[in-house]
Amino acid sequence: MKPLRKLAWLGAGILLAGCAVGPDYKKPDLSLPAAWQEGTPFHPGVPDDGAQKGNWWECFHDAQLNQLEQQVIAQNQSLQIAATHLEQARAQVTISKAGLFPQVGLQVGDARQKTSADRPLAAYNTPNQSTVQSNYQLGFAVNYEVDLFGQVRRNVESAQASAQQAAADFENARLVLMSETAADYFNLRELDAEIDVVRQGIALQEKALEFITARHDLGVASGLDLAQQQALLDANKTQLELLQNQRVQFEHALATMTGAPAPSFKLAPQVVGMTPPAVPAGVPSDVLQRRPDVASAERAMAAANANIGVAKSAFFPTVMLQPNIGWDSNQMGNLLNAPSLLWSLGAAATQTLFDAGKTRANVKIAEASYTAAVAGYRQSVLVAMQEVANGIDGMSLLERANRQAIASVRSSQKVLDLANDRYTGGLDTYLDVITAQQTLLTNQRQTVQIQGQQMLTSVYLVKALGGGWQASALAAN
Repeated sequence: MKPLRKLAWLGAGILLAGCAVGPDYKKPDLSLPAAWQEGTPFHPGVPDDGAQKGNWWECFHDAQLNQLEQQVIAQNQSLQIAATHLEQARAQVTISKAGLFPQVGLQVGDARQKTSADRPLAAYNTPNQSTVQSNYQLGFAVNYEVDLFGQVRRNVESAQASAQQAAADFENARLVLMSETAADYFNLRELDAEIDVVRQGIALQEKALEFITARHDLGVASGLDLAQQQALLDANKTQLELLQNQRVQFEHALATMTGAPAPSFKLAPQVVGMTPPAVPAGVPSDVLQRRPDVASAERAMAAANANIGVAKSAFFPTVMLQPNIGWDSNQMGNLLNAPSLLWSLGAAATQTLFDAGKTRANVKIAEASYTAAVAGYRQSVLVAMQEVANGIDGMSLLERANRQAIASVRSSQKVLDLANDRYTGGLDTYLDVITAQQTLLTNQRQTVQIQGQQMLTSVYLVKALGGGWQASALAAN
Protein backbone atom coordinates (compact mmCIF):
# COMPACT_ATOMS: atom_id res chain seq x y z
CA MET A 1 0.00 0.00 0.00
CA LYS A 2 3.03 2.32 0.23
CA PRO A 3 3.02 3.15 -3.51
CA LEU A 4 -0.68 4.08 -3.28
CA ARG A 5 -0.01 6.35 -0.33
CA LYS A 6 2.91 7.97 -2.10
CA LEU A 7 0.81 8.57 -5.20
CA ALA A 8 -1.95 10.17 -3.11
CA TRP A 9 0.51 12.52 -1.44
CA LEU A 10 2.03 13.34 -4.83
CA GLY A 11 -1.38 14.19 -6.27
CA ALA A 12 -2.22 16.39 -3.28
CA GLY A 13 1.08 18.21 -3.62
CA ILE A 14 0.56 18.83 -7.30
CA LEU A 15 -2.97 20.13 -6.65
CA LEU A 16 -1.84 22.51 -3.89
CA ALA A 17 1.07 23.76 -5.95
CA GLY A 18 -1.06 24.42 -8.99
CA CYS A 19 -2.43 27.84 -9.79
CA ALA A 20 -5.50 28.74 -11.81
CA VAL A 21 -4.58 30.29 -15.15
CA GLY A 22 -6.47 33.28 -16.49
CA PRO A 23 -7.20 36.68 -14.95
CA ASP A 24 -8.62 36.96 -11.43
CA TYR A 25 -11.94 38.80 -11.43
CA LYS A 26 -12.10 42.45 -10.46
CA LYS A 27 -15.19 44.59 -10.84
CA PRO A 28 -14.50 47.52 -13.18
CA ASP A 29 -14.57 51.02 -11.78
CA LEU A 30 -17.53 53.23 -12.65
CA SER A 31 -17.74 56.99 -12.64
CA LEU A 32 -21.00 57.83 -10.88
CA PRO A 33 -22.37 61.24 -9.86
CA ALA A 34 -22.40 61.99 -6.16
CA ALA A 35 -26.06 63.07 -6.17
CA TRP A 36 -29.08 63.42 -8.41
CA GLN A 37 -29.88 66.69 -10.14
CA GLU A 38 -30.37 69.71 -7.94
CA GLY A 39 -33.84 71.08 -7.33
CA THR A 40 -35.53 67.72 -6.75
CA PRO A 41 -37.59 67.08 -3.61
CA PHE A 42 -35.60 63.96 -2.71
CA HIS A 43 -32.93 64.03 0.00
CA PRO A 44 -29.57 62.30 -0.54
CA GLY A 45 -30.27 59.69 2.11
CA VAL A 46 -27.94 57.50 4.15
CA PRO A 47 -27.14 53.79 3.60
CA ASP A 48 -30.41 51.87 3.18
CA ASP A 49 -32.45 54.98 4.04
CA GLY A 50 -34.34 54.82 0.76
CA ALA A 51 -34.56 51.04 0.56
CA GLN A 52 -38.05 49.65 0.20
CA LYS A 53 -38.12 46.68 2.57
CA GLY A 54 -40.02 43.48 1.93
CA ASN A 55 -43.33 43.94 0.12
CA TRP A 56 -42.65 47.42 -1.25
CA TRP A 57 -46.12 47.72 -2.80
CA GLU A 58 -47.62 47.92 0.68
CA CYS A 59 -46.37 51.52 0.89
CA PHE A 60 -49.34 52.43 -1.36
CA HIS A 61 -51.75 51.30 1.41
CA ASP A 62 -54.20 49.58 -0.94
CA ALA A 63 -55.59 46.27 0.29
CA GLN A 64 -56.78 45.21 -3.18
CA LEU A 65 -53.32 45.80 -4.64
CA ASN A 66 -51.71 43.81 -1.83
CA GLN A 67 -54.01 40.87 -2.57
CA LEU A 68 -53.23 40.97 -6.29
CA GLU A 69 -49.49 41.06 -5.65
CA GLN A 70 -49.70 37.99 -3.42
CA GLN A 71 -51.64 36.16 -6.14
CA VAL A 72 -48.91 37.03 -8.63
CA ILE A 73 -46.23 35.59 -6.32
CA ALA A 74 -48.20 32.38 -5.86
CA GLN A 75 -49.65 31.80 -9.32
CA ASN A 76 -47.79 33.72 -12.05
CA GLN A 77 -46.44 31.27 -14.62
CA SER A 78 -43.58 33.46 -15.86
CA LEU A 79 -42.29 33.62 -12.30
CA GLN A 80 -42.46 29.84 -12.10
CA ILE A 81 -40.33 29.59 -15.25
CA ALA A 82 -37.73 31.94 -13.77
CA ALA A 83 -37.68 29.85 -10.58
CA THR A 84 -36.94 26.65 -12.52
CA HIS A 85 -34.08 28.38 -14.35
CA LEU A 86 -32.63 29.29 -10.96
CA GLU A 87 -32.90 25.67 -9.79
CA GLN A 88 -31.08 24.50 -12.92
CA ALA A 89 -28.28 27.03 -12.43
CA ARG A 90 -27.77 25.97 -8.82
CA ALA A 91 -27.67 22.30 -9.84
CA GLN A 92 -25.00 23.19 -12.40
CA VAL A 93 -22.81 24.48 -9.55
CA THR A 94 -23.01 21.04 -7.92
CA ILE A 95 -22.01 19.42 -11.21
CA SER A 96 -19.01 21.74 -11.57
CA LYS A 97 -17.86 21.20 -7.98
CA ALA A 98 -17.94 17.43 -8.53
CA GLY A 99 -14.84 17.86 -10.71
CA LEU A 100 -12.85 18.85 -7.63
CA PHE A 101 -13.24 15.35 -6.18
CA PRO A 102 -12.31 11.88 -7.44
CA GLN A 103 -14.89 9.67 -9.05
CA VAL A 104 -15.10 6.25 -7.40
CA GLY A 105 -16.70 3.30 -9.13
CA LEU A 106 -17.60 -0.16 -7.86
CA GLN A 107 -17.28 -3.23 -10.08
CA VAL A 108 -18.79 -6.59 -9.20
CA GLY A 109 -18.53 -9.56 -11.56
CA ASP A 110 -19.68 -13.19 -11.57
CA ALA A 111 -18.97 -15.33 -14.64
CA ARG A 112 -18.76 -18.99 -15.59
CA GLN A 113 -16.67 -19.60 -18.71
CA LYS A 114 -15.12 -22.32 -20.85
CA THR A 115 -11.88 -21.77 -22.71
CA SER A 116 -11.23 -23.29 -26.13
CA ALA A 117 -8.61 -25.99 -26.58
CA ASP A 118 -8.06 -24.73 -30.14
CA ARG A 119 -7.20 -21.20 -29.18
CA PRO A 120 -3.83 -19.81 -30.38
CA LEU A 121 -0.88 -21.20 -28.44
CA ALA A 122 0.75 -19.02 -25.85
CA ALA A 123 3.92 -21.19 -26.10
CA TYR A 124 4.70 -23.72 -28.89
CA ASN A 125 5.94 -26.41 -26.53
CA THR A 126 2.86 -26.23 -24.28
CA PRO A 127 -0.42 -27.53 -25.71
CA ASN A 128 -3.72 -25.77 -24.87
CA GLN A 129 -6.35 -27.41 -22.78
CA SER A 130 -10.04 -26.67 -22.53
CA THR A 131 -11.05 -25.56 -19.04
CA VAL A 132 -14.31 -24.63 -17.37
CA GLN A 133 -14.04 -22.28 -14.39
CA SER A 134 -15.76 -19.50 -12.49
CA ASN A 135 -14.50 -15.91 -12.18
CA TYR A 136 -15.60 -13.74 -9.27
CA GLN A 137 -14.53 -10.08 -9.18
CA LEU A 138 -14.90 -7.24 -6.71
CA GLY A 139 -13.07 -3.95 -7.17
CA PHE A 140 -12.96 -0.18 -6.84
CA ALA A 141 -11.81 2.14 -9.60
CA VAL A 142 -10.82 5.75 -8.92
CA ASN A 143 -10.59 8.39 -11.62
CA TYR A 144 -9.31 11.83 -10.66
CA GLU A 145 -8.25 14.77 -12.81
CA VAL A 146 -5.59 16.80 -11.04
CA ASP A 147 -6.65 20.43 -11.35
CA LEU A 148 -3.06 21.52 -11.87
CA PHE A 149 -3.84 24.63 -13.94
CA GLY A 150 -7.23 25.54 -12.49
CA GLN A 151 -9.59 24.45 -15.25
CA VAL A 152 -12.02 22.86 -12.78
CA ARG A 153 -11.72 25.74 -10.33
CA ARG A 154 -12.45 28.28 -13.08
CA ASN A 155 -15.41 26.16 -14.15
CA VAL A 156 -16.70 26.29 -10.58
CA GLU A 157 -16.20 30.08 -10.49
CA SER A 158 -18.14 30.43 -13.73
CA ALA A 159 -20.96 28.17 -12.53
CA GLN A 160 -21.25 30.00 -9.21
CA ALA A 161 -21.36 33.38 -10.93
CA SER A 162 -23.95 32.05 -13.38
CA ALA A 163 -26.07 30.74 -10.50
CA GLN A 164 -25.89 34.13 -8.81
CA GLN A 165 -26.82 35.71 -12.13
CA ALA A 166 -29.84 33.39 -12.34
CA ALA A 167 -30.80 34.41 -8.79
CA ALA A 168 -30.60 38.07 -9.78
CA ASP A 169 -32.60 37.35 -12.94
CA PHE A 170 -35.27 35.68 -10.83
CA GLU A 171 -35.45 38.70 -8.54
CA ASN A 172 -35.58 41.01 -11.54
CA ALA A 173 -38.42 38.98 -13.08
CA ARG A 174 -40.24 39.19 -9.76
CA LEU A 175 -39.65 42.95 -9.54
CA VAL A 176 -40.86 43.50 -13.11
CA LEU A 177 -44.00 41.43 -12.53
CA MET A 178 -44.77 43.16 -9.24
CA SER A 179 -44.25 46.56 -10.86
CA GLU A 180 -46.36 45.76 -13.91
CA THR A 181 -49.13 44.45 -11.67
CA ALA A 182 -49.10 47.67 -9.66
CA ALA A 183 -48.96 49.75 -12.85
CA ASP A 184 -51.89 47.90 -14.44
CA TYR A 185 -53.84 48.18 -11.20
CA PHE A 186 -53.36 51.96 -10.97
CA ASN A 187 -54.12 52.32 -14.66
CA LEU A 188 -57.40 50.54 -13.99
CA ARG A 189 -58.15 52.68 -10.93
CA GLU A 190 -57.34 55.85 -12.87
CA LEU A 191 -59.88 54.74 -15.48
CA ASP A 192 -62.40 54.08 -12.69
CA ALA A 193 -61.92 57.66 -11.49
CA GLU A 194 -62.09 59.02 -15.04
CA ILE A 195 -65.23 57.01 -15.78
CA ASP A 196 -66.76 58.40 -12.58
CA VAL A 197 -65.93 61.95 -13.71
CA VAL A 198 -67.47 61.36 -17.14
CA ARG A 199 -70.59 59.83 -15.61
CA GLN A 200 -71.00 62.82 -13.31
CA GLY A 201 -70.57 65.06 -16.34
CA ILE A 202 -73.17 63.08 -18.27
CA ALA A 203 -75.60 63.37 -15.35
CA LEU A 204 -75.16 67.17 -15.31
CA GLN A 205 -75.50 67.34 -19.09
CA GLU A 206 -78.71 65.30 -18.97
CA LYS A 207 -80.12 67.79 -16.48
CA ALA A 208 -78.99 70.61 -18.75
CA LEU A 209 -80.71 68.86 -21.67
CA GLU A 210 -83.94 68.67 -19.66
CA PHE A 211 -83.57 72.37 -18.87
CA ILE A 212 -82.99 73.30 -22.53
CA THR A 213 -85.84 71.08 -23.67
CA ALA A 214 -88.20 72.81 -21.26
CA ARG A 215 -87.02 76.24 -22.46
CA HIS A 216 -87.36 75.06 -26.08
CA ASP A 217 -90.91 73.90 -25.44
CA LEU A 218 -91.68 77.35 -24.02
CA GLY A 219 -90.16 78.96 -27.08
CA VAL A 220 -87.34 80.58 -25.11
CA ALA A 221 -84.50 78.36 -26.39
CA SER A 222 -83.76 77.67 -30.04
CA GLY A 223 -83.57 74.31 -31.72
CA LEU A 224 -79.83 74.94 -32.17
CA ASP A 225 -79.37 75.16 -28.39
CA LEU A 226 -81.20 71.86 -27.97
CA ALA A 227 -79.19 70.15 -30.73
CA GLN A 228 -75.87 71.39 -29.30
CA GLN A 229 -76.66 70.05 -25.86
CA GLN A 230 -77.76 66.70 -27.30
CA ALA A 231 -74.58 66.45 -29.39
CA LEU A 232 -72.42 67.14 -26.34
CA LEU A 233 -74.27 64.49 -24.33
CA ASP A 234 -73.91 61.89 -27.11
CA ALA A 235 -70.18 62.64 -27.49
CA ASN A 236 -69.52 62.11 -23.80
CA LYS A 237 -71.52 58.88 -23.75
CA THR A 238 -69.23 57.69 -26.55
CA GLN A 239 -66.20 58.63 -24.45
CA LEU A 240 -67.65 56.62 -21.58
CA GLU A 241 -67.83 53.48 -23.73
CA LEU A 242 -64.23 53.96 -24.89
CA LEU A 243 -63.01 54.35 -21.32
CA GLN A 244 -64.83 51.19 -20.26
CA ASN A 245 -63.18 49.33 -23.14
CA GLN A 246 -59.74 50.46 -21.91
CA ARG A 247 -60.63 49.31 -18.40
CA VAL A 248 -61.50 45.83 -19.66
CA GLN A 249 -58.03 45.51 -21.23
CA PHE A 250 -56.29 46.25 -17.94
CA GLU A 251 -58.64 43.91 -16.08
CA HIS A 252 -57.72 41.09 -18.46
CA ALA A 253 -54.01 41.91 -18.08
CA LEU A 254 -54.33 41.63 -14.30
CA ALA A 255 -56.06 38.28 -14.73
CA THR A 256 -53.11 36.90 -16.68
CA MET A 257 -50.63 38.37 -14.19
CA THR A 258 -52.36 36.65 -11.28
CA GLY A 259 -52.65 33.32 -13.12
CA ALA A 260 -56.44 33.47 -13.51
CA PRO A 261 -58.47 32.95 -16.71
CA ALA A 262 -59.54 36.34 -18.05
CA PRO A 263 -63.26 35.42 -18.49
CA SER A 264 -63.64 34.53 -14.81
CA PHE A 265 -61.64 37.43 -13.36
CA LYS A 266 -63.52 40.52 -12.21
CA LEU A 267 -62.38 43.58 -10.32
CA ALA A 268 -65.22 45.78 -9.13
CA PRO A 269 -65.01 49.48 -10.08
CA GLN A 270 -63.79 51.64 -7.24
CA VAL A 271 -62.64 55.24 -6.94
CA VAL A 272 -59.59 55.23 -4.69
CA GLY A 273 -57.40 58.05 -3.47
CA MET A 274 -54.37 58.45 -5.71
CA THR A 275 -51.69 60.07 -3.60
CA PRO A 276 -48.22 58.64 -4.28
CA PRO A 277 -46.04 57.77 -1.27
CA ALA A 278 -42.75 59.53 -0.62
CA VAL A 279 -39.88 57.55 -2.19
CA PRO A 280 -36.45 58.76 -1.04
CA ALA A 281 -34.03 58.05 -3.86
CA GLY A 282 -30.80 57.86 -1.89
CA VAL A 283 -27.60 58.45 -3.87
CA PRO A 284 -26.74 57.15 -7.37
CA SER A 285 -24.32 54.51 -6.10
CA ASP A 286 -27.19 52.86 -4.18
CA VAL A 287 -28.67 51.76 -7.49
CA LEU A 288 -25.77 49.32 -7.96
CA GLN A 289 -26.81 47.55 -4.75
CA ARG A 290 -30.57 47.71 -5.30
CA ARG A 291 -31.07 46.81 -8.96
CA PRO A 292 -31.22 43.04 -9.63
CA ASP A 293 -30.71 43.59 -13.36
CA VAL A 294 -27.47 45.47 -12.64
CA ALA A 295 -26.40 42.64 -10.31
CA SER A 296 -27.21 40.14 -13.06
CA ALA A 297 -25.04 42.02 -15.56
CA GLU A 298 -22.19 42.15 -13.02
CA ARG A 299 -22.40 38.40 -12.34
CA ALA A 300 -22.46 37.70 -16.09
CA MET A 301 -19.20 39.66 -16.26
CA ALA A 302 -17.69 37.52 -13.49
CA ALA A 303 -18.73 34.30 -15.27
CA ALA A 304 -17.23 35.52 -18.55
CA ASN A 305 -13.97 36.36 -16.76
CA ALA A 306 -13.77 32.83 -15.30
CA ASN A 307 -14.38 31.35 -18.76
CA ILE A 308 -11.17 33.01 -19.98
CA GLY A 309 -9.26 30.85 -17.49
CA VAL A 310 -11.16 27.75 -18.64
CA ALA A 311 -10.20 28.47 -22.25
CA LYS A 312 -6.52 29.17 -21.39
CA SER A 313 -6.21 25.94 -19.40
CA ALA A 314 -6.43 24.04 -22.70
CA PHE A 315 -2.86 25.18 -23.44
CA PHE A 316 -1.61 23.02 -20.55
CA PRO A 317 -1.56 19.24 -20.05
CA THR A 318 -4.34 17.27 -18.41
CA VAL A 319 -3.15 14.97 -15.62
CA MET A 320 -5.26 11.97 -14.59
CA LEU A 321 -4.71 9.73 -11.56
CA GLN A 322 -6.24 6.25 -11.88
CA PRO A 323 -5.59 3.98 -8.87
CA ASN A 324 -7.55 0.71 -8.71
CA ILE A 325 -7.89 -2.03 -6.09
CA GLY A 326 -9.94 -5.24 -5.98
CA TRP A 327 -10.12 -9.00 -5.71
CA ASP A 328 -10.30 -11.69 -8.39
CA SER A 329 -10.85 -15.40 -7.68
CA ASN A 330 -12.25 -18.54 -9.27
CA GLN A 331 -13.92 -19.45 -6.00
CA MET A 332 -16.39 -17.28 -4.09
CA GLY A 333 -15.05 -18.44 -0.73
CA ASN A 334 -11.54 -17.26 -1.56
CA LEU A 335 -12.53 -13.91 -3.10
CA LEU A 336 -11.49 -11.74 -0.17
CA ASN A 337 -8.34 -13.71 0.71
CA ALA A 338 -4.97 -12.01 0.44
CA PRO A 339 -3.80 -14.00 -2.63
CA SER A 340 -6.89 -12.75 -4.53
CA LEU A 341 -5.95 -9.09 -4.02
CA LEU A 342 -4.97 -7.06 -7.05
CA TRP A 343 -4.23 -3.37 -7.47
CA SER A 344 -2.78 -0.89 -9.87
CA LEU A 345 -1.46 2.64 -9.69
CA GLY A 346 -1.48 4.83 -12.76
CA ALA A 347 -1.13 8.37 -13.93
CA ALA A 348 -1.59 9.78 -17.41
CA ALA A 349 -0.80 13.17 -18.86
CA THR A 350 -2.28 14.43 -22.11
CA GLN A 351 -1.00 17.46 -23.99
CA THR A 352 -2.34 18.81 -27.27
CA LEU A 353 0.54 19.46 -29.66
CA PHE A 354 -1.35 20.82 -32.65
CA ASP A 355 -4.97 21.91 -33.04
CA ALA A 356 -4.72 24.38 -35.94
CA GLY A 357 -5.31 27.39 -33.67
CA LYS A 358 -8.49 26.06 -32.07
CA THR A 359 -7.43 26.71 -28.45
CA ARG A 360 -6.15 30.19 -29.23
CA ALA A 361 -9.43 31.00 -31.00
CA ASN A 362 -11.40 29.76 -27.97
CA VAL A 363 -9.39 32.12 -25.75
CA LYS A 364 -10.16 35.02 -28.09
CA ILE A 365 -13.85 34.12 -27.99
CA ALA A 366 -13.80 34.06 -24.18
CA GLU A 367 -11.98 37.40 -24.02
CA ALA A 368 -14.43 38.96 -26.47
CA SER A 369 -17.34 37.62 -24.41
CA TYR A 370 -15.86 39.27 -21.32
CA THR A 371 -15.44 42.57 -23.16
CA ALA A 372 -19.08 42.38 -24.25
CA ALA A 373 -20.14 41.56 -20.67
CA VAL A 374 -18.30 44.63 -19.36
CA ALA A 375 -20.05 46.81 -21.93
CA GLY A 376 -23.38 45.21 -20.98
CA TYR A 377 -22.74 45.94 -17.32
CA ARG A 378 -21.86 49.58 -17.97
CA GLN A 379 -24.94 49.94 -20.18
CA SER A 380 -27.20 48.46 -17.50
CA VAL A 381 -25.85 51.02 -15.03
CA LEU A 382 -26.48 53.87 -17.48
CA VAL A 383 -30.04 52.67 -18.09
CA ALA A 384 -30.58 52.44 -14.32
CA MET A 385 -29.36 56.02 -13.88
CA GLN A 386 -31.70 57.13 -16.68
CA GLU A 387 -34.75 55.41 -15.21
CA VAL A 388 -34.19 56.76 -11.70
CA ALA A 389 -33.57 60.29 -13.02
CA ASN A 390 -36.75 60.05 -15.11
CA GLY A 391 -38.70 58.99 -12.03
CA ILE A 392 -37.32 61.74 -9.81
CA ASP A 393 -37.88 64.49 -12.36
CA GLY A 394 -41.25 63.05 -13.34
CA MET A 395 -42.52 63.04 -9.76
CA SER A 396 -41.46 66.65 -9.28
CA LEU A 397 -42.99 67.87 -12.56
CA LEU A 398 -46.22 65.92 -12.11
CA GLU A 399 -46.70 67.33 -8.62
CA ARG A 400 -46.60 70.86 -10.03
CA ALA A 401 -48.85 69.83 -12.92
CA ASN A 402 -51.38 68.34 -10.47
CA ARG A 403 -51.59 71.58 -8.50
CA GLN A 404 -52.12 73.52 -11.72
CA ALA A 405 -54.75 71.04 -12.92
CA ILE A 406 -56.72 71.34 -9.65
CA ALA A 407 -56.63 75.11 -10.01
CA SER A 408 -57.87 74.84 -13.61
CA VAL A 409 -60.86 72.74 -12.46
CA ARG A 410 -61.83 75.43 -9.95
CA SER A 411 -61.53 78.12 -12.62
CA SER A 412 -63.53 76.05 -15.12
CA GLN A 413 -66.32 75.56 -12.59
CA LYS A 414 -66.52 79.30 -12.06
CA VAL A 415 -66.65 79.85 -15.84
CA LEU A 416 -69.50 77.35 -16.17
CA ASP A 417 -71.48 78.94 -13.33
CA LEU A 418 -71.00 82.37 -14.92
CA ALA A 419 -71.94 81.12 -18.39
CA ASN A 420 -75.14 79.55 -17.05
CA ASP A 421 -76.07 82.78 -15.30
CA ARG A 422 -75.35 84.92 -18.37
CA TYR A 423 -77.29 82.53 -20.64
CA THR A 424 -80.27 82.51 -18.29
CA GLY A 425 -80.14 86.31 -18.22
CA GLY A 426 -80.05 86.41 -22.00
CA LEU A 427 -76.58 87.93 -22.21
CA ASP A 428 -74.77 85.02 -23.95
CA THR A 429 -75.64 82.23 -26.39
CA TYR A 430 -75.88 78.64 -25.25
CA LEU A 431 -72.70 77.88 -27.16
CA ASP A 432 -70.78 79.56 -24.31
CA VAL A 433 -72.45 77.19 -21.85
CA ILE A 434 -71.60 74.18 -24.04
CA THR A 435 -67.98 75.32 -24.27
CA ALA A 436 -67.76 75.83 -20.50
CA GLN A 437 -69.27 72.37 -19.83
CA GLN A 438 -66.79 70.67 -22.12
CA THR A 439 -63.84 72.63 -20.72
CA LEU A 440 -64.76 71.69 -17.16
CA LEU A 441 -65.07 68.00 -18.07
CA THR A 442 -61.78 68.08 -19.98
CA ASN A 443 -59.96 69.68 -17.05
CA GLN A 444 -61.50 67.23 -14.57
CA ARG A 445 -60.39 64.29 -16.69
CA GLN A 446 -56.93 65.81 -17.10
CA THR A 447 -56.60 66.13 -13.31
CA VAL A 448 -57.49 62.47 -12.84
CA GLN A 449 -55.07 61.46 -15.60
CA ILE A 450 -52.23 63.42 -14.01
CA GLN A 451 -52.92 61.78 -10.66
CA GLY A 452 -52.85 58.39 -12.38
CA GLN A 453 -49.52 59.30 -13.97
CA GLN A 454 -48.21 60.22 -10.54
CA MET A 455 -49.06 56.76 -9.26
CA LEU A 456 -47.46 55.07 -12.27
CA THR A 457 -44.33 57.22 -12.01
CA SER A 458 -44.10 56.37 -8.32
CA VAL A 459 -44.35 52.64 -9.10
CA TYR A 460 -41.70 52.84 -11.80
CA LEU A 461 -39.43 54.91 -9.55
CA VAL A 462 -39.60 52.18 -6.91
CA LYS A 463 -38.85 49.66 -9.66
CA ALA A 464 -35.93 51.78 -10.92
CA LEU A 465 -34.55 51.82 -7.38
CA GLY A 466 -34.71 48.03 -7.17
CA GLY A 467 -37.81 47.62 -5.02
CA GLY A 468 -37.05 45.73 -1.82
CA TRP A 469 -34.13 43.75 -3.21
CA GLN A 470 -30.54 44.09 -1.96
CA ALA A 471 -27.35 42.84 -3.66
CA SER A 472 -26.28 41.16 -0.37
CA ALA A 473 -29.00 38.56 -1.02
CA LEU A 474 -26.76 36.95 -3.64
CA ALA A 475 -24.20 35.99 -1.02
CA ALA A 476 -26.51 33.21 0.17
CA ASN A 477 -26.76 31.63 -3.29
